[in-house]
Amino acid sequence: MGWLNRMTQFKAKAEQQESVGAGLFLYPVLMAADILLYQAALVPVGEDQSQHLELARDIAQRFNSTYGETFVVPETKLPMVGARVMGLDDPTVKMSKSAPGSMHAVALLDPPERIKKVIGRATTDTRPAVDFDDLGEGVTNLLNIFQAFSGWSDDQMRRHFTGMNYAGLKKNVTEMVVASLDPIQRRYREITADPSYLQKVLQEGAARVSPIANATVELVKRRAGLYA
Repeated sequence: MGWLNRMTQFKAKAEQQESVGAGLFLYPVLMAADILLYQAALVPVGEDQSQHLELARDIAQRFNSTYGETFVVPETKLPMVGARVMGLDDPTVKMSKSAPGSMHAVALLDPPERIKKVIGRATTDTRPAVDFDDLGEGVTNLLNIFQAFSGWSDDQMRRHFTGMNYAGLKKNVTEMVVASLDPIQRRYREITADPSYLQKVLQEGAARVSPIANATVELVKRRAGLYA
């Protein structure tokens, strides 16, 4: 099913533009290679990538059963809320940074003014207020975004938002998103202000993980009989 889903996405992209890179179709295999190379045990992903993790697990299990225990079989970690965030202008499709339309998504580095504008134009539905017994896709998406950032329980969400009009809902979501992204944006500015620091972190990270990757490649070659 993962490959079928990826083929569907490939065709959908192809219909929207003249050419589509093969990387879109090959991505699940490349993702599996990255995971298995570093012997990752737990991988946090969004809902749309859970099938890719299943492919990585299948590859690890098949290799292990054929050549002996070699790879850690990774477990999938999905967030309780916000595992799939939908487009603000079209809540029937997954939010994507590559999707056309300026009102589709909020980027991590967007200023508060733009976040307010995009969320303010988000699709809701024809109902006058939030009704948890009959939520439209757009309203559900906005509530999920708020809950993912706030960590509120379902009961807290119901108590706070039931009966709230959509202007109030969008105001609440905007304030929560702006407040949650602020420390990320401040930290980003601190890091990018010193290119030498960023380079140092990259070098130190490479030094830590390279031995793991090299050991995995060596083990795979030996188990597969490439040194025979």
